[in-house]
Amino acid sequence: MSTKPTTTDLEWTELDRRAVDTVRVLAMDSVQKVGNGHPGTAMSLAPAAYVLFQKLMRHDPADAQWTGRDRFILSAGHSSLTLYIQLYLAGYGLELSDLESFRTWGSKTPGHPEYGHTVGVETTTGPLGQGVANAVGMAMAARYERGLYDPDAPAGTSPFDHTIWAIAGDGCLQEGISAEASSLAGHQKLGNLVLLWDDNHISIEGDTETAVSEDTLKRYEAYGWHVQRVEQLPSGDLDPAGLHRALKAAQAETERPSFIAARSIIAWPAPHAQNTEAAHGSALGDAEVAATKKVLGFDPEKSFDVSEEVLAHTREALDRGREVRGEWEKSFAAWRTANPERAATFDRIRAGELPTGWEEKLPAFEAGKSVATRAASGKVLQALGAVIPELWGGSADLAGSNNTTIDKTSSFLPVGNPLPGADPYGRTVHYGIREHAMGSTMNGIALHGNTRIYGGTFLVFSDYMRASVRLAALMRVPVTYVWTHDSIGLGEDGPTHQPVEHLAVLRAIPGLNIVRPADANETAVAWREILRRHDKGAPHGLALTRQGVPTYEPNDEAAKGGYVLFDAEGGAPQVVLIGTGSEVQLAVEARERLQADGIPTRVVSMPSVEWFEEQDQTYKDSVLPPSVKARVAVEAGIGLTWHRYVGQSGRIVSLEHFGASADGKVLFREFGFTAEAVATAARESLTDSAR
Repeated sequence: MSTKPTTTDLEWTELDRRAVDTVRVLAMDSVQKVGNGHPGTAMSLAPAAYVLFQKLMRHDPADAQWTGRDRFILSAGHSSLTLYIQLYLAGYGLELSDLESFRTWGSKTPGHPEYGHTVGVETTTGPLGQGVANAVGMAMAARYERGLYDPDAPAGTSPFDHTIWAIAGDGCLQEGISAEASSLAGHQKLGNLVLLWDDNHISIEGDTETAVSEDTLKRYEAYGWHVQRVEQLPSGDLDPAGLHRALKAAQAETERPSFIAARSIIAWPAPHAQNTEAAHGSALGDAEVAATKKVLGFDPEKSFDVSEEVLAHTREALDRGREVRGEWEKSFAAWRTANPERAATFDRIRAGELPTGWEEKLPAFEAGKSVATRAASGKVLQALGAVIPELWGGSADLAGSNNTTIDKTSSFLPVGNPLPGADPYGRTVHYGIREHAMGSTMNGIALHGNTRIYGGTFLVFSDYMRASVRLAALMRVPVTYVWTHDSIGLGEDGPTHQPVEHLAVLRAIPGLNIVRPADANETAVAWREILRRHDKGAPHGLALTRQGVPTYEPNDEAAKGGYVLFDAEGGAPQVVLIGTGSEVQLAVEARERLQADGIPTRVVSMPSVEWFEEQDQTYKDSVLPPSVKARVAVEAGIGLTWHRYVGQSGRIVSLEHFGASADGKVLFREFGFTAEAVATAARESLTDSAR
């Protein structure tokens, strides 16, 4: 039987105790029914999740998208039942039948929480540590949001003040991404962030002493966090009163993020399964489930046993939510009255609209000039930053190379930071050398809503971000990656810094749009299209050059992903040359050679394969006529992307090996990226297609 805690500031009744034990029973039954899953953590975390959802969080189960709500992130996503059962009990729309269909086809309760699939789930978690970084991003977004709409309100008085709550497990804190993100959170003094660590000492391989011996609390103290520990009850269960006190103290600490260690016993109070690795990821078995129900005072013959009295008690969260949202709406209405211009901005941004006339601010670049696309991107950002206040971002310590500084006089840094331009509501984010955390915090920022975020690094270092990028695509969140130094053209830094397989690898992620502009004007069109597509909910990766490339006349058709840059002269095209990025100029030069030999040649610039594939077949055929079998694709990376476009008779000028350390022009010449090589490939394709 659970031990009723001694309480001071927490109202804790027999119904609350019974509700917590009901959570444990439902966790066991859900996993037992499907035959697989993670019951142990959901059982031991039951008091913590219940205290948050029923006693502390500002939320309204009837309106899961309410702007003023607190956010809850379950970083330990394998324990999805920890979240699902609270959503069921509080009245978010899940019912008992949804728990009974846990981890089955078509259910609302998949194995890990999925954003957009289950009401009340704020982010997709499962890959450990991602939720920690998502929570850091949400806390950053909450601060920037406050700066946009209500910067002058005293602390704790703004309708935009809210708390980001997260629960992490041992695995989350072992993954490097959580260290990166936690370091960033401490540096940023994110006092609106509370992270509860389920310190259960168990991972799949057994006791965590097999892999970890550090003092985690001291580590978080070193990051600059406010740190607390909650002791167990004598029974071994988590102490609701102790948790409540610690969580309230954490919420009151507004100068630092808060870290709470709660020593738990996995699968408590199962007689034989508790404190075992088997309880982490396996059903407990019929006998152990029955024995545990007896310990808790439940009928072992019944499954999914929820008393009407318990459910009525927990569904009072709907009444509390309605009341707290009503109070917030009064505060919000007062803010609107006092801040009509900011309220108009809020309404515009909330609706996903951009300011009137924003496109007129986009720079146009003079044809014939040599401009690096990274430089063009920087000019676009600076121009748009002046009129789109919700657009913000920065770089993983490479701002000078990525050209991601939207405002040189305004850095997103906390009060007390000594650097010039430091502003808690600043425009330019300094992520530090933390690419993985940057990717995942950007996901959290986008999920939080009401702003538009971007972040930059070198394309080769997208490797460090890949897990976060994949999750952005899975969730369909509108983040923008500014990846520069996109090929061997970067030069002397050599093969460690020269992306070869990266474009193909990134294009392989479903739902991620890669955009590799040919020149400065395509770069401007790319940014315009990315901003237009924000509400479609897809991440975009810009792949930009370090080196200067020729500028061509602007063409809005670049927004279609592929278009005719230069058409054939002297008749219908006999060969089509397809290029992206810095290699488009090679296709243009090769066309001149082929045209001089009387071969009508079309050049297609294809900055985005994904955008091109969205177009109807008529348009695609107009760009790449099916009747023209002679085709060449040229890109300074592996050729995996291009086989479907060149066909059986086509040729691909690609790089199927790593680069070298030398000047970029030398590397292009030595590795066969020349106009002559493209023209030769075109002639070979013509010969092959004529057979």
